[in-house]
Amino acid sequence: MFLYTSLRLSGASGLLAAVLALSPVAAPAVPTTADVPTVRIGLQAHAQTYASEATIEAIRQATVAAQVQGRVLEARVDAGARVRRGDVLMRIDTREADQAVAAATANVAAAQARVVEARASLERTRSLKARNFISAAAVDQAQAAFDSAAAQHKSAEAARAQVDASRGFATVTSPIDGVVAQRLTEAGEMAQPGRPLMTIYEPGGLRAVVDVPQSRLAELGKAGLKAKVEFPESGLWLDAAAIVVLPSADPRTHTARVRVSLPADAAGVVPGMAARVHFVVGDAPRLAVPAGAILRRGEITGVYVADGKGGFSLRQLRVGSPLADGSVEVLAGLNGGELVALDPVRAGLLRQAR
Repeated sequence: MFLYTSLRLSGASGLLAAVLALSPVAAPAVPTTADVPTVRIGLQAHAQTYASEATIEAIRQATVAAQVQGRVLEARVDAGARVRRGDVLMRIDTREADQAVAAATANVAAAQARVVEARASLERTRSLKARNFISAAAVDQAQAAFDSAAAQHKSAEAARAQVDASRGFATVTSPIDGVVAQRLTEAGEMAQPGRPLMTIYEPGGLRAVVDVPQSRLAELGKAGLKAKVEFPESGLWLDAAAIVVLPSADPRTHTARVRVSLPADAAGVVPGMAARVHFVVGDAPRLAVPAGAILRRGEITGVYVADGKGGFSLRQLRVGSPLADGSVEVLAGLNGGELVALDPVRAGLLRQAR
């Protein structure tokens, strides 16, 4: 019985295999010209721009420096952390500051003793002068010694107050709301007055800094100047929120600095990034194709152009700079009125099928 069942199953499997072998296999669908969207190329007015490389910087940035000498006991935040004004960033050992306060207090006591001594000397000198035992010059000399001692006492008190106040800077706090860009000191290192500890910036206020030749200042100084900021690596484009041309030039490079403010919602942009600013200086007719229609294979750049016979042919192009609307200027290889495939992959499949 088992053998019979196995033979029946074996025969059924063979029959199924034979049927599948004789059945036609569906070939992958080949796109038609109707499946490939196209665009007709023609001269259009595009913004005429002047592009210049730029660097992103924070409009408001604070470098937090040590104001007291001592070893860093604790670093509470690291680069990338968001902080609010008044948040504790670091703590510095106050033992050296305590020693400085003690020394300053001793100096005040010594200065006070000299004042007492000079006052007593001045009173004795005046008493002797009243009895004509000494000259007026001796009184003047004693008065000068007292005034000098009093001045030294005031100076010692001021020094003690300064040292005592610096002890309060052992707890380092953030001066602004922002993001920690750099932590320049680690726990265990020595902090010195004036040594930078951290850099903090406000992420909502960024700008691109550009150095432009002085020959461009006339066209960039016009009222209503507009610009777009491009980030080539990510493909991000942002409209400039404000443009400020600084009223001075570098005498060595003969360039002027231009600050281009970014919108507050510039996500993914941080200080130090490279960018390219496109200043709009006029309009000019240009031949351009959408960036997505361009096919790049090694050193070859081209597009698929409708051949008028229901298909497409690959045409090599010489392209220029990207334009502000996301298209790319065509310098050579296309004529106005030609149809270009917006989907080069589908156009390539259709060309191969033919």
